[in-house]
Amino acid sequence: MSTSMGSGVSKISSLPVDATFRLPSPLPAWPTGDGFGKETVDLGGLLVSEVTSFTKVVATREGGPGGNGVSFFEPSPVPDGFCMLGHYAQANDTPLFGWVMVGKDAKGDGGNSAGALKAPVDYTQVWRQDGPTAYIWCPVAPTGYKAVGYVVTTSSDKPSLDKIRCVHDEFTDDAESDELIWDSEGIKLYASRPRERGIRASGLSAGSFMAQLSNGGKESTPFTVHCLKNVKKSTTSAMPNLNQIKALVEVYAPWIYFDSNEQYFPSSVTWFFKNGALLYTKGKESAPVAIEPTGANLPQGGPDDGSYWLDLPIDEAEKERVKKGSLKDFTCYIHVKPMFGGAFTDLVFWVFYPFNGPARAKVEFVTVKLGSLGEHIGDWEHVTLRVSNMSGELKKVYFSQHNGGMWANASQVEYQKGNKPVVYSSYNGHAAYPKAGDVLQGIKNIGLRNDTDKGKMFVDTGASFSIVSAEHLGKDVVAEPPWLNYTRKWGPNTTNNVGKEIDTVKNAPPGILKVEVEKLVGILPSEALGGEGPAGPKGKDSWSGDERS
Repeated sequence: MSTSMGSGVSKISSLPVDATFRLPSPLPAWPTGDGFGKETVDLGGLLVSEVTSFTKVVATREGGPGGNGVSFFEPSPVPDGFCMLGHYAQANDTPLFGWVMVGKDAKGDGGNSAGALKAPVDYTQVWRQDGPTAYIWCPVAPTGYKAVGYVVTTSSDKPSLDKIRCVHDEFTDDAESDELIWDSEGIKLYASRPRERGIRASGLSAGSFMAQLSNGGKESTPFTVHCLKNVKKSTTSAMPNLNQIKALVEVYAPWIYFDSNEQYFPSSVTWFFKNGALLYTKGKESAPVAIEPTGANLPQGGPDDGSYWLDLPIDEAEKERVKKGSLKDFTCYIHVKPMFGGAFTDLVFWVFYPFNGPARAKVEFVTVKLGSLGEHIGDWEHVTLRVSNMSGELKKVYFSQHNGGMWANASQVEYQKGNKPVVYSSYNGHAAYPKAGDVLQGIKNIGLRNDTDKGKMFVDTGASFSIVSAEHLGKDVVAEPPWLNYTRKWGPNTTNNVGKEIDTVKNAPPGILKVEVEKLVGILPSEALGGEGPAGPKGKDSWSGDERS
């Protein structure tokens, strides 16, 4: 990825965006085979390729989440035979790291005749700014076509109609706004994403932005740009094969660091089963059953109707031992799934903890222990790596955090041993974060504590892993273990005496205003209050959908 300066950019002190982010180590040559790493994806008659090098068009130095403004870029160079579909925008407070799709009519001549691409018939001025002068233009598409991106200029003259291409309706999908890129008086810019997302969804962003105007605090309907769409019957032709998946894991497998005070570590599922975990059946609670190492005797599929659940060994000493997990027996479980019409691959690294420890809260400057609140058996956490199927480059990392999580661009995470992202697991709760430190889940100075640091205990997920599901390869290539299709609870539903625990919280910290504690009680999330046993990986909506954020 590279950038060069175009007209309209003042040559004053540099900003983070003026430097280009690159992964710490060069990417290897990926193993050969199939369509992965071939630089293009065929959407069924429209070839797309991602461009990650840019020429800066113009920048503003005010507004946006960091207050440093935004820069607009034109993809450059565009590969021979391909056409630009839109410009790129990025906030100035991070190094340049992005991409836009360019398109080529696989059957036509690149847009000069009826086909997948056509030139616009006009432009609509969306927005303008003085000092430096900038204009955002939305292409007016011909009948049967849609715009998937904008053009940005420094002139009041409309861009050339040959500057950009619109996309045939067949290859477009509905878009919605994603994270905020920049806002200023009268306008907001967002990243775009398909409205429908998941392993069977066929939409993918063109990489441009969405513009929304506002007047007196009232936001208007965004100027309509669409996402691209893969119309092929099978959208997995660019997905990695098994050897390529293993190569991706070798390059990108995360390192997970545990808090210095952590007591409850992960293990393998097999270790959990071999060390006394039990299967309970409703109505036969007095006769739990030992679980086979692969989970072969676990019920397969079916609704999570409370008929079955897992629990720790009955013996108290064994129960406490198993709670602590076993790092020397750790295994990471990887789910490989297509995203955005098969143009990207999500590598989901699942980590199993036999036990989730009790929660702690913070009220002003005082840490408050919440008794048994937050404790549950069978804790599944995950980190997701989103990789381009055109280049094999890591684009984003998702950090799961209790009932939600956060995406971070590859430019915003730490790395170790080359291109391996560093993940920090929070004390007791095992939420994942891209940076070490204390994160408060709540409002102002009141909420749940999620403490992380770079403790002495860690795991390299690439050192011991198992690829447990890659549906696009078929079960003859990647056979799912029986425990993965156990769709019931991985722990019992326990009834914490919430009222008693809350009263203890209210009465424990001297000098804390009662009203502040009442606020804390009001914002405690459900996972901190109840003792509901969690679902396994296939029970999470992210298994077949996009991540929560």
